[in-house]
Amino acid sequence: MREMFKMVVVLSVIAGLSGLTLASLREYTAPRIEEQVLAYVQRPVLDAVIGQRDNDPVQDRQTFVLPSTGHEVLVFPVIREGRLVGVAFETQGPGYGGDIGVITAFSLESDRIMGIGMTTMKETPGVGTRVAQHGFTTQFHNRALDGLALSAQGGSVNAVAGATVSSTGAVEAVRQAAEIYKALKPEFEKTWS
Repeated sequence: MREMFKMVVVLSVIAGLSGLTLASLREYTAPRIEEQVLAYVQRPVLDAVIGQRDNDPVQDRQTFVLPSTGHEVLVFPVIREGRLVGVAFETQGPGYGGDIGVITAFSLESDRIMGIGMTTMKETPGVGTRVAQHGFTTQFHNRALDGLALSAQGGSVNAVAGATVSSTGAVEAVRQAAEIYKALKPEFEKTWS
């Protein structure tokens, strides 16, 4: 009995130290991981989606809090000739293999979608991953904020053949982004005026 108690104590100490070490390592590496994601995942998509600008959206980014849910949203501004002309941010939609990360850019001048780009996905190669290709994403260029649903669901977005779940997830992410944009637009104009 005494040996069993001794083993339980030793294993508990080892498990506790291991957990503390992992938590400390995660805390220590979190800022570096965030910078890597910004530099190698989000920046290339932002460059493709927002095009010409006079600022560095990654460097000028700000965090906003949604009043309805309290969730934080990392927003990238698009500044041309000293004026805020657009914003972009990432949202997630449920895909076949997990969440699909979509950066959606909005024009503040026209209240339309400038474009979208995929950041993360675990969809089936050659099938679900086609939602990241030009044919699907170009449907969102200069698009109104209304009617963001697949055509089979009463909207005006054509799904990728054989990838309905992935298409639905991508459209859901864009729809969520449109709702966030509508809720936070006054804040954007105050922050970068």
